[in-house]
Amino acid sequence: MTGIHENGASGPGALHGTAHGEVPRGNARRSLVGQVLCVVVPLAIWFGPLDLDLRTQHALSVASFMVVAWITEATEPALAGLIGCFLFWALGIARFELAFGGFAGDSAWFVFGALLLGAVATRSGVARRLAYLVMLRIGTSYARILLGLIVTNFLLTFVVPSGLARVVIMASIAIGLADAFGVGPGSNIGRGMFLIITYASGLFDKMIIAGAASIAARGLMEQFGQVEVLWSRWFLAYLPCDLVTMLLAWRLVLMLYPPEHAELEGGPEYPRAELKRMGPWTALETRSAVLLAVAVALWLTDFLHHVPPAMICLGTGLFALLPRVGVLEAGELRRLNYLPVLFVAAAVGMGQVLAATKGLDVVMNLLFGWMKPLMTDVYGSTMALYWCGFLYHLVLGSEISMLGSSMPGLMHFAKTEGMNPLALGMIWTFASGGKIFAYQSAVMIAGYSYGYFGARDLLRIGLWLTVAEAAILLVLVPYYWPLIGISM
Repeated sequence: MTGIHENGASGPGALHGTAHGEVPRGNARRSLVGQVLCVVVPLAIWFGPLDLDLRTQHALSVASFMVVAWITEATEPALAGLIGCFLFWALGIARFELAFGGFAGDSAWFVFGALLLGAVATRSGVARRLAYLVMLRIGTSYARILLGLIVTNFLLTFVVPSGLARVVIMASIAIGLADAFGVGPGSNIGRGMFLIITYASGLFDKMIIAGAASIAARGLMEQFGQVEVLWSRWFLAYLPCDLVTMLLAWRLVLMLYPPEHAELEGGPEYPRAELKRMGPWTALETRSAVLLAVAVALWLTDFLHHVPPAMICLGTGLFALLPRVGVLEAGELRRLNYLPVLFVAAAVGMGQVLAATKGLDVVMNLLFGWMKPLMTDVYGSTMALYWCGFLYHLVLGSEISMLGSSMPGLMHFAKTEGMNPLALGMIWTFASGGKIFAYQSAVMIAGYSYGYFGARDLLRIGLWLTVAEAAILLVLVPYYWPLIGISM
């Protein structure tokens, strides 16, 4: 998902010179190979002697262009998605309203609303104030600062529904803390803080419906699985996992990266000084905090009123733009990055076309037919979904590409096999949170680009946490989820 900056901010690597030039060069090589494959693979499927209906074959050809472009990052993912939707329409595979049907669904507008809420939290200063308040309450030793960073990241997920935006917000705080400790990139303190910020941001976006990937997954589950996906139920289902993950990640980083200095010089004076520099709560911060609190309260109670999360998110964001509300100015619309919105809409549109042309049946057999023998009971099904999703994510790279290209097929598989689409979709989405390489998401690339940790560090902590999350699922899915109405 390189290049998709959910908060519209420029990449941190552009601001901080790092020694990680190998990432852009690797991306360039993959992009060149992808540009060739984007021509060869679709043509081979279009003209190949396949035993398929011609319309199905042509739909799969165009879809292969989109997926190959997303895997290899041959071009901007949103552009590849738009080209694919156009080709569905221009080549007579689907009518316009079907080819671009994803733009009429609520998933893309959920992402748009999330961008607006992220702007409310960051532009007003609420996000930074919350971070320093949490740090002041938890403590200023290295161990307590680490815990404060991960707790703050979790709390910010509710008001800044973008892992990438949270990395940028938290990184500015972590850099200040590293300076206060008298350390820099490559130090255990620096590596520990940036690793926990980066990895937690990606995980929390899957355990809460936040960020383009989980928002897209939710929309695809509702559309192709015909199942209601409540924000509150998703949050409740993964709440134990959130709490255990915070503790595990905290202890793991402390164990792997013992600090050079155990205490921050000056103790609590650092966050207190930062809060003093920010001054008392402004009218803008107060209005923003109230607005964000209303949105979170509505999300948490959607099991009562059943107002769609996308409606709450978009409605709150638009309300913030009203002239007399005074939270966001209309000019914010010009500063937003709309590429995630276009990407999600195109991914949903591709799924709709494949479903209408029976291409989804072919995709289901290719991706999930071989997995069926492994899904003998709830334990086997959970592990098969999680680890197959993890491996599929290694190949596909971008988490949103992984979910956008596979979720429609998974939902079709669930309905065909008489399984619960909600449970399967939630596990599959969660599997996209397990990462061991930077290329697997823009969040990882953003954290990596600051230069405080290397590829080996990410591989090290990623393997530990990926295995730990699998073990947590083995307890949650069979024992806890049925208590809240989610069964396999």
